[in-house]
Amino acid sequence: MEFKNLIALIVPAAITGLLTACAIPQPHTGYDRVCDSSGCYDRPVQAVQYQSISDPEMTPEQHRAAALIAMAEEDPVAAYDLALRYFRGDGIKRNSYQAIRWMRSAADRGNLDAQKALGRLYLTGLEEMGPDFREAEKWLSLAAAAGDKESEELLAEASHLKHTERQYYLWSNRWRPIFQRSWYSNYPYHYQWRNNGWRYY
Repeated sequence: MEFKNLIALIVPAAITGLLTACAIPQPHTGYDRVCDSSGCYDRPVQAVQYQSISDPEMTPEQHRAAALIAMAEEDPVAAYDLALRYFRGDGIKRNSYQAIRWMRSAADRGNLDAQKALGRLYLTGLEEMGPDFREAEKWLSLAAAAGDKESEELLAEASHLKHTERQYYLWSNRWRPIFQRSWYSNYPYHYQWRNNGWRYY
């Protein structure tokens, strides 16, 4: 009987000890947001190596990219411009993932140009990414609701094409190259580098 009582005391204590030892430590909350020419990310404070935007070791191109990334965090128009620059490889290394990420950031914050561009992008697909009609409808609906006539027309096309695969195949073969070229020429920048800073024009 004493052995059973001893086991009854030891087993719960052992289980409690094991659970305490295996508990997952809480993640560090001390992170800094770091933005550079490859994008923005969170890094633990202990790992951060401060590099000022005005660091003399940065090239002028890196300086401009870092300044635009910092602006894009706060301004959806700057985020839209940054997305275009990532897509085009203009002053920053070409990166379609970052282009879409920043375009979505701008669109989520109400930028009509970004909503329209995302609608077109999701309608036709981009590079290795195929079309996504639900996303296309989402962004085109927002742009159309803001009064954009082209988005209204594309929204009707997206709704129709969503239901007919063969129609979509024919439509996309016709329009995808045109929309892809649009990324390079039809979407204007809103900011321009002047006097050591990005200026809205």
